[in-house]
Amino acid sequence: MTRPSVVLVAPFDDAQHAHNAQRGRALERLGCDVTAVNLMERRGPLGLFRNKDIRTRLEDAIRTAAPDLVLAIGAPELDAETVESLQGISKAKWVNWFPHDLRGCFDAIAVAAAYDRVYAAGSDVAGKLKEAINREVDILPLAADPSLYRPLRARDQQYRANVVFAGTATPRREALLAQLVEFGLAIWGAGWRKTSLRDYCRGEQVRTEEFVRAYAGATVAVNIHHRLDEDEVEATCNQRLFEIASVGVLQVVDYRLDLDRWFRPDDEVLVFDTPADLKRTVENALQDLAAAERVAGAGRERLLAEHTYMHRMERILVDLQA
Repeated sequence: MTRPSVVLVAPFDDAQHAHNAQRGRALERLGCDVTAVNLMERRGPLGLFRNKDIRTRLEDAIRTAAPDLVLAIGAPELDAETVESLQGISKAKWVNWFPHDLRGCFDAIAVAAAYDRVYAAGSDVAGKLKEAINREVDILPLAADPSLYRPLRARDQQYRANVVFAGTATPRREALLAQLVEFGLAIWGAGWRKTSLRDYCRGEQVRTEEFVRAYAGATVAVNIHHRLDEDEVEATCNQRLFEIASVGVLQVVDYRLDLDRWFRPDDEVLVFDTPADLKRTVENALQDLAAAERVAGAGRERLLAEHTYMHRMERILVDLQA
C-alpha cells in the first residue's frame, strides 16, 4: 500500500489526550495522509446533539479523504450502529485500538464487534474483548513519542526534585506516596491540593511540556497505576510507563502482569509491590545514583528500540495489508 490515507478518530488536546496527536504524527512520518476527527469538538447549545454531530463530521471526513483505514482510538462516542452505517460509504478497513485498562472495558465491549480489527493495550482487556466478540483481539501496548518525551536539563527549580509523581490523586496513590515525603517529593496532577500531600503539589493542570519537565527534573520517577479493584493486580500497562522510559529517568513502577512483556524489571525499570517495598526501592536508588542511571539508560534504549508510536503505527499498517 502506497501512502495510505487514514482517518484518525480520537479526542485531541494538549493534556490527557495529547498522545493522539502523537499517534497521528507517527502515521504521517510513515507516509500516510492523515485526517483527524476530534471527538472533543462540540457543536450546538451546551453540547447537545453531540453524537449526531460526530457522525456527520466523520462521514464528511470519510467522503473527502476516501481512506484506506479508519482508525479509532477507543472512541466510545461512536456506537456500533454508527460504525456499521458508515462502513458502506468507503473501501476503508475499520480498526479500533482500545488504549484503556479494565476501567474502560465495558465501553470497549459495547462497540468492538463493529470493527474489522481490534487491538487492546493489555492482555486482560484483550481477553475480555475476545470472549465478548468471539474473535481474536491483538495486544498492542501503549507507547511514547521520543521527540517530545526526551531527556532535558532542569534549569527551573520548580521542575527539580529527588522524587516525582505526576497523575490524578487517588486514596491508594496518596497512601503510597506518603512513604516518600522524607526523600524530597514533588507531585503534579489534579486533586492533590485536597489531600494530606497538598504541600508537595507543584501544579494541578499538567500539559505535555510541564509533564516532561517535571519527570526530566527527577532523580526517581514514580509510576502508580489506577486499579479497578484495589486488591487485584491487573495486566494493562499505562501510558506513563512508556513516557517516563522515553524521558530517560529511573522509573519505579507498581507491578502489572504485562510489564515483563515490555521492559525487564531490575534492568530497565524498578518494580514494587507494597508501600514498604516502594520506600525501600526509592531509598536505595537515591543512594546509588550510578546504578539508577544505568537502569534509566537501559529503559530508554528499550523504548527507542521497541516502544515508540512509529513502531505501533507500523504494526497496524502492516496488519492492514495482511
